[in-house]
Amino acid sequence: MFFQIFCALSEFERNLVRERTMAGLAAARDRGRIGGRPSALTVAKKRQADKMRGDGVPMSEIAEVLGVGRSALYGNLIEKTALT
Repeated sequence: MFFQIFCALSEFERNLVRERTMAGLAAARDRGRIGGRPSALTVAKKRQADKMRGDGVPMSEIAEVLGVGRSALYGNLIEKTALT
């Protein structure tokens, strides 16, 4: 019985922390703040990557020239094709 009481209290506390966290994130979004890491590719780098990809340059070479990882390039290409 003692164990059940502690489990119930810890579950209640966890729910409180979750609610407060979600409320804080919502308030930050309302103020225009966005969480997460900034994008590695600027608008100019995205244009350059698109042009180079259109010219048939391999992704690894594009990543090396722009100074970003291949995963960043693939993520942006997927994002671009999903929107069109």
